[in-house]
Amino acid sequence: MYLEGKNAVLEALRAGTPLQQLLLFDGARPDGALNEIVRRAGQASVPVTRMSRRKLDELSERGKHQGVMAQVAPFEYTPLPRILDAVDTVANALIIVLDHVVDPVNVGAIARTAEVVGAAALVIADRRAAAITPAAHKAAAGALNHLPVARVTNITRVIEQLQQAGFWVAGADGSADTLAWDAALTGKIALVMGSEGTGLARLVRERCDFLVKLPQHGRIGSLNVSQATCALAYEWLRQNRVT
Repeated sequence: MYLEGKNAVLEALRAGTPLQQLLLFDGARPDGALNEIVRRAGQASVPVTRMSRRKLDELSERGKHQGVMAQVAPFEYTPLPRILDAVDTVANALIIVLDHVVDPVNVGAIARTAEVVGAAALVIADRRAAAITPAAHKAAAGALNHLPVARVTNITRVIEQLQQAGFWVAGADGSADTLAWDAALTGKIALVMGSEGTGLARLVRERCDFLVKLPQHGRIGSLNVSQATCALAYEWLRQNRVT
């Protein structure tokens, strides 16, 4: 798997993520970020290969590598029990659960939000859903080097596990009666976000403790899932006054 772009590669190096190889455009002009990448790669004894832009384009998933890519091992997911153990004695914790979100760019953007607000983890489905891919890494802008991600087979079962661990499970649903501003999002909260287009699955919606929605005054249908997650995650942060 390849990380793409200066920021994704630099954050991986800063986080100590083992890189198998650093790939650079042989005509790249030095700048602050590129110089730091090369320096840190040297310190970590990461082999550096310079190649043409055409070759980088062939290896790139989305063609937005900025002349910098890094070969890494497949993403290492974190078992859910380990995540729950880590927050067992924590008073305020947020876990974001994605109910079959299929766009890896959305997954990466949500991971970025989760890391910024201090969420404990992100949970994704292992089937009919996006995995942690280079596109997700790119959109996450380095967040996936710091955020635990669990990949699970059954979202409804995960909800039950979270409830048993002391989490209140809030499902985001446009038809909810309660605005996020009026909901109690304090303490341990699991925020469940539905897939693009179809939203929460029926069984997932029924297993949630309560449903919330964002206020809407415009004419379009709704925000996309990554934007909505950002708004709701910051409402959790505001209510808990986590600093």
